[in-house]
Amino acid sequence: MTSQEIRQKFLDYFKSKEHLIVPSAPIVLKDDPTLMFSNSGMTQFKDFFLGYKTPTAPRIADTQKCLRVSGKHNDLDDVGRDTYHHTMFEMLGNWSFGDYFKKEAIAFAWELLTEVYGIPKDNLYVTIFEGDQSENLNRDQDAYDFWKSHIAEDRIINGNKKDNFWEMGASGPCGPCSEIHIDLRTPEEKAKVSGLELVNNDHPQVVEVWNLVFMEFNRKADGSLEKLPAQHVDTGMGFERLCMALQGKSSNYDTDVFTPLIAKVEELSGKKYTGILEDEKDIAIRVIVDHIRAVSFAIADGQLPSNGGAGYVIRRILRRGISYSYRFLDMKEPFLYKLVAVLQEQMGAFFPELEKQGTLVTEVIKSEEDSFLKTIENGLIRVDKLVQQTIADNLKVLPSEEVFVLYDTYGFPDDLTRIIAEEKGLTIDEKGFEAEMEKQKLRSKADSAQKVYDWVTLEERDENFVGYDQIESETYITRYRKVENKDGEFYQVVLSSSPFYPEGGGQVGDKGVLENATESFEVLETKKENGLIVSLINGLPKDAGAVFYAKVNATDRKNSQGNHSVTHLLHEALRDVLGTHVEQKGSYVGPDYLRFDFSHFNKMTEEEIALIEEKVNHKIKESIALQEFRSIPIKEALEKGAMALFGEKYGDSVRMIQFGSSKELCGGTHVKNTSEIGHFKITSEGSAAAGIRRIEAISGDKSEEYFKSLEKQIIELSQLLKSKDVVRSIEKLIEENTSLKAEVEAFKKEKAKREIGDWKNAYEQKGNKQLLVKKTSLDAGSVKDIVFQLKKEIPTSVTIILSDADGKPMITVGVSDDLAADYQAGAIVKDLAKEIQGGGGGNPGFATAGGKNLDGLENAYQKALNI
Repeated sequence: MTSQEIRQKFLDYFKSKEHLIVPSAPIVLKDDPTLMFSNSGMTQFKDFFLGYKTPTAPRIADTQKCLRVSGKHNDLDDVGRDTYHHTMFEMLGNWSFGDYFKKEAIAFAWELLTEVYGIPKDNLYVTIFEGDQSENLNRDQDAYDFWKSHIAEDRIINGNKKDNFWEMGASGPCGPCSEIHIDLRTPEEKAKVSGLELVNNDHPQVVEVWNLVFMEFNRKADGSLEKLPAQHVDTGMGFERLCMALQGKSSNYDTDVFTPLIAKVEELSGKKYTGILEDEKDIAIRVIVDHIRAVSFAIADGQLPSNGGAGYVIRRILRRGISYSYRFLDMKEPFLYKLVAVLQEQMGAFFPELEKQGTLVTEVIKSEEDSFLKTIENGLIRVDKLVQQTIADNLKVLPSEEVFVLYDTYGFPDDLTRIIAEEKGLTIDEKGFEAEMEKQKLRSKADSAQKVYDWVTLEERDENFVGYDQIESETYITRYRKVENKDGEFYQVVLSSSPFYPEGGGQVGDKGVLENATESFEVLETKKENGLIVSLINGLPKDAGAVFYAKVNATDRKNSQGNHSVTHLLHEALRDVLGTHVEQKGSYVGPDYLRFDFSHFNKMTEEEIALIEEKVNHKIKESIALQEFRSIPIKEALEKGAMALFGEKYGDSVRMIQFGSSKELCGGTHVKNTSEIGHFKITSEGSAAAGIRRIEAISGDKSEEYFKSLEKQIIELSQLLKSKDVVRSIEKLIEENTSLKAEVEAFKKEKAKREIGDWKNAYEQKGNKQLLVKKTSLDAGSVKDIVFQLKKEIPTSVTIILSDADGKPMITVGVSDDLAADYQAGAIVKDLAKEIQGGGGGNPGFATAGGKNLDGLENAYQKALNI
């Protein structure tokens, strides 16, 4: 049975059990402050469990892309070292939202595994929650009783809280779970040791294949448990492990989920995969084929590698794969990008984003490979210098600070530094390095540390967003909670009627005030969390239950929504001018400016930029009225031609924004008419990543300020130049400047000629050698020319010139070729540069050094005389 057939059988089975089959949510989460990535199948349904949203159906099934590389659920370090851990994996799942519970979930799982997939019952074991007295949680007797009707009682194992009480994070939905484990060992191995002894003991062939979670509780911020409004079922079956079991393999990497990728790596690298766990080459291949999947899906879902947040995690995964290929497969050129086509062929039918975004994914990975391989090459030079210096200092241990700088600043893998050190008979200061890492983690944690208390609920009221229609409203605080961070103590509030737009879709959250007759609080930010619009205020009202007036900062809102509307016009203009391959890949919309990232592989020409501006401003001048479809079925919106963005998760009903021919799915705030935007001006265009261009632009008030500033500058220039024809006056100045520069250069050359004649006669005989030590105010270029000429014309000579040109100390050293064996210009200049608090270098025949201490030239002069 192929992996495609295994996946399809799962979905078909649950469809027959009246489950709605839904597509995978994006692997990258954009509107959940508690998670960067989908790390389990239930992530996209979290709001259903908490009661914030109504499920689209009481029974759902899907296959969800998951990523576990950070936080509590982090499998990164295990990848490649065993047969079954992965960064990106598929989680097959079936869900019940207040419908069926333990009895049916257990029956479905058993029937699918044993009858549909045909797994022998004697190969299966199950676990149930044994209870936990510290939390007053009883043994899951119901699950035990239901399992008894399917499996022998001696195959039902009690499990502790760690293994059999599932929690997504520090807070949120949770509950007891029942795991299904499969024993894939040979009959001979089973006869020696019972599978009962190996369950949950990290045996590579006795593994958990499915987890049935019975959602009953919500973990609060204070650690306590409260009952959920309804009981739910959340199951997750590891697709890769299931394929291993059904295809009779002993490793996930031996299934057809990975073998096509492994075959391609073998072809490209010339290395043979043997499947040996301890073989570094095989570990590298496993790491590569795992990591290419994670990175490809993340990029396809809109997350580009970067230096911060989720983008940094993706870059780290990719660089880990590149590092393994460089070290153990001897691959010094980019090649991982060539695996994307294989992945598309394998998974494109189930995950169309891979097909749609294939070119972008390939180009981004190739660019990252190019960049990181250069980082490795440059890092090797730095490591070599560090090693040589350590040896020269008669030490055996590379200093931890330097190794950490290589890792943290230059991105050079610390394990590669370790290997190079060992080849030279050295080690690194492991404890010191770990201490540096810990310092960094503490710094990072301190910057982001925030203690969030539980919600305090006031009177139950509806909680609505009214900000599309008004920027002020009478309202009540329905709930609040305290937040403590490095800046102090604040409060998050949820309002019954909130005009504050929550950060999302690239648009910044609204700021403003929340006030009544006696108190006023600044609204510092507004975000969305678990379906709630949460505003941060700088204090707690004395009477939190009183009536309040919420007022949005009107100027900021006006400018933000103007910038948001213009991104829609910009998107359409880019597709008109550059082609329909252009797709939005990210945006920032604030009151001061907008940023728009889009897929395109070439730098835009000045003509293209001008044409884009012209098209957008034409739409603004047309005074096109906003057509807002506040709740429209997504199918209907797409049929009308609305643009939907890859990497976004849309519901069954969506909001469509239309300005004439521009139609986009969008939740942001917008102008009522394009004329309100005023004027649009592109301020910059450049590369954001491989295959991604970035435009920054302004509109409205900022655009007006921009042109007023230009007008002021032109007036000031006109006054300085005493001419209204500024362009012609500047052209004349340039011509005069060019002429004067030529005269100055001629003067310098003439002066240098005179200096050469004087300097030739100033050499001092030192035995059978000649030394010139000279002070000058000539510029660096002239000194260099003279020294090169002198070291050719004066045999057995060392020439040292100390310059104070432009008030900056510089030392230049030349050594004639016939003294190269005895004197090194680089060594001489390095020694003298200490006197001017500087440094430099060069080759044995010529070297220079600059410095900070001009007064030190005299000491350097006296020191040079003694050479």
